[in-house]
Amino acid sequence: MSGADVNLVLRSTRVVTPDGTRPAAVAVADGRIDAVLPYDSEMPAGARLEDFGDDVLLPGLVDTHVHVNDPGRTEWEGFHTATRAAAAGGITTLLDMPLNSLPPTTTVDHLRTKQQVAAPKAHIDTGFWGGAVPSNVKDLRPLHEAGVFGFKCFLSPSGVDEFPELDQEQLARSMAEIAGFGGLLIVHAEDPRHLASAPQRSGPAYADFLASRPRDAENTAIEGLIAHARRLNARVHVLHLSSSDALPMIAAAKREGVRVTVESCPHFLTLTAEEVPDGATEFKCCPPIREAANQDTLWEGLADGTIDCIVSDHSPCTTDLKTPDFASAWGGISSLQLGLPAIWTEARRRGHSLDDVVRWMSAAPAELAGLTRKGAIEAGRDADFAVLAPDETFTVDPAELFHRNQVTAYAGRTLHGVVKSTWLRGVRIAADGSVAGPTGRLLEREH
Repeated sequence: MSGADVNLVLRSTRVVTPDGTRPAAVAVADGRIDAVLPYDSEMPAGARLEDFGDDVLLPGLVDTHVHVNDPGRTEWEGFHTATRAAAAGGITTLLDMPLNSLPPTTTVDHLRTKQQVAAPKAHIDTGFWGGAVPSNVKDLRPLHEAGVFGFKCFLSPSGVDEFPELDQEQLARSMAEIAGFGGLLIVHAEDPRHLASAPQRSGPAYADFLASRPRDAENTAIEGLIAHARRLNARVHVLHLSSSDALPMIAAAKREGVRVTVESCPHFLTLTAEEVPDGATEFKCCPPIREAANQDTLWEGLADGTIDCIVSDHSPCTTDLKTPDFASAWGGISSLQLGLPAIWTEARRRGHSLDDVVRWMSAAPAELAGLTRKGAIEAGRDADFAVLAPDETFTVDPAELFHRNQVTAYAGRTLHGVVKSTWLRGVRIAADGSVAGPTGRLLEREH
């Protein structure tokens, strides 16, 4: 072992490192990874050994797309329940979206309000996105300097009046301002004209809802976004990609050097339109869960690197807002606690490894946000870990979830991968279904 200050050693026959999975002993000192050493290395004097046997030691997951809704709509979720659920699911870092809270994170004062609310409640490390809305171009640079990780905008209505969408001129103006200080713009990309011209029918039929959010809405919006990013040399990120039709243009833009990255979500990668029962609005999200053939192509996009990362887009609400009418029900899927097993279940079925899952759900989101101390088991990183029993299964019982509202599209599904424990900076914060008190820190963008 290396340093005299090592106080903890985590050992497993399967440790997922940037160089692959191997038997290893991970030495921890002062909350950081001191060294990744051979499995049978001699223990330093005074160090505690935690041996996980054949359970897999992963870097803690990084979820850069979470709607915590706190303050203002805490009956929907809140920092205490969201971060507790995340910890139980192997997530050690999350970034909170700027909307569905009141106030939205569109000014520095609003950011400070949110930070004050989050600080005593966060079970895991927590950072914040800013918002780009029509009226706040002047606020973007101050928010950047205050430490937000980037700026979210909508190109179609967001669903809440206090967070309006940007039209194309406003998008270009905000993107130019953000590019001017080297920031990141993350975009809900659905074109409002395509949405307006799509058939709108109320009722319980999922097919009607799916027709109301056509792929063309995503494809057109992404095409326009790429054009703006190319012209302005701006850094942009496409949120929650559901239309696989957009993959060829995204891949071409990347090859050309356009600074575009893309995420998708567990629900698009594990659930299909064909299996959504009528009236089951726990499956409603925007853009929507599409057909199985579309999902197959999304997995191809993950495999070839066109899609960079997988994040939850955890967007909860109270049970009463999930009415049986797809037109009026709140759109959002709660999956913070379930994302890792949901993705692992499907990934293993498709021949992917846990190394792939870690790249998509930990390393790549950390890289997106510039979190250089997160996302990998290597010397110098924070000692953030999840311990996974990959072959064990469980059946999702909504009553056992830590989300404030136990509404989930995964109810009754049997999933592979049980999170045995979660560690934050060398301290076990969750184990066997229980979560310790809040010890998370608030994060700011690294300058």
